[in-house]
Amino acid sequence: MSAYLDHAATTPMRASARAAWLEQSERVGNPSSLHTSGRSARAVVEESREQIAAALGARPSEVVFTSGGTEADNLAIKGTYAARSRSVGASRLVVSGIEHHAVLDPVEHLVRRQGAEVTWLEPDRCGHIAVDDLAAALADPGVAEQVALVSVMWANNEVGTVEPVADLAAVAREAGVPFHTDAVQAIGQLPVSFADSGADLMTVSAHKLGGPVGVGALLARRDAKLVPIVHGGGQERQVRSGTLDAAGIRAFAVALTEEVAEREATTARVTALRDRLITGALGLGLGITVSGCWTEGDAESRLAGNAHLLVPGCEGDSLLYLLDAAGVECSTGSACQAGVPRPSHVLLAMGYPEAEARGALRLSLGWTSTQADVDAFLAALPGVVERARRASGAA
Repeated sequence: MSAYLDHAATTPMRASARAAWLEQSERVGNPSSLHTSGRSARAVVEESREQIAAALGARPSEVVFTSGGTEADNLAIKGTYAARSRSVGASRLVVSGIEHHAVLDPVEHLVRRQGAEVTWLEPDRCGHIAVDDLAAALADPGVAEQVALVSVMWANNEVGTVEPVADLAAVAREAGVPFHTDAVQAIGQLPVSFADSGADLMTVSAHKLGGPVGVGALLARRDAKLVPIVHGGGQERQVRSGTLDAAGIRAFAVALTEEVAEREATTARVTALRDRLITGALGLGLGITVSGCWTEGDAESRLAGNAHLLVPGCEGDSLLYLLDAAGVECSTGSACQAGVPRPSHVLLAMGYPEAEARGALRLSLGWTSTQADVDAFLAALPGVVERARRASGAA
């Protein structure tokens, strides 16, 4: 049996969520239909919406269901840009340089296709985005008027750095600019409240917290201006058309409620596992280092389940394949484009040299992780590193 250490990619579905999905999937009914079955499905959707809102410190009317985090990010970026460009002529986006590609790619699309301009907020060596940098980017009222949106993720998906979202959102609000945060990685590992964050828009996804793949939400304040990017029946506040997945939404609500209820206990347990993994890897005498900033026991400035390692003299892909062959499933810190391994844009933005960034491994733990998973990784690592270095030298 393999040791699964890739919870940041997706985490196993919770039994309660699976049961809720199966139960609802056996019932017929389109939530937009007016007959009995349709009204029953609509009731499930609305009850789930209330449950999700309560878990995330939001109003039910602020929960806009989507097919997942990628669609929610696209709606936030493209939809806000279109609305603000029409209403005030805004043509600039202010975005951190370490965002997920679900944010970066829509931004680059707007640059290529609609002439948008971007101010990039670059991180420090830990991966933190400075509040002062955002304040400087919005300091000139004339410039702020041209900014359609600020987007900074709540917690980084690669190195686990937690950003000062509430402080960043406050700066944007003072400048009169909408603020979006991708909170996909934060939910379940951090106390997340949409209301307390001050954000105008927030992205969440079910499959990162024990729900099904294919459902998520964009939390949007009632006064958030969004132009739809998908047109059809006008469901979800007229900004996201499409038949609602009642079974997926129900499972999403059940998984999220359970994840939030167990957060403190799970965080304490997973933090201990992460620290054991990191200290064990550092103690092998292989020259391994930790990407970003890590303090043992800290689950506030770095996600509890995130261990991101740099292994000198190795290619991350070689490490991944060799670990997989040894029964340990994880990921690298790189994005593979057109079949060509590339160093992580996150690590490069944080100031790591390209050669160093190539030897990245992301180990992410979650609610099903055990001591045995960590032991399997630490037992396999020395032999894997030796073989990866030989392969790198031969290449």
